[in-house]
Amino acid sequence: MAKRTNYSNEFKFKVALEAIRGEVTFDELAIKYSVSKSLISNWRKELLERGKDVFNSGKRKAEAPQESKLYQKIGELNMEVDFLKKFLGAHGLI
Repeated sequence: MAKRTNYSNEFKFKVALEAIRGEVTFDELAIKYSVSKSLISNWRKELLERGKDVFNSGKRKAEAPQESKLYQKIGELNMEVDFLKKFLGAHGLI
């Protein structure tokens, strides 16, 4: 039984992008990169279907959880300041 080859994401992207460009045929790509035409077709299809997701992920999603934590902390600190003002005001320290 032949060992299954795992291709890197960069390699798949490179081959799929060439397939999308259409400057060479799938047969030529298969020979050039020593992969089957069906793999190239699958990679091309996946890139076309999921390529839009590239622009959805990034800084905005990564910052959102951290941003909400910061707002939560600001709220906690505001509550502490209000409590201390009331406490100190009630005891004539302010």
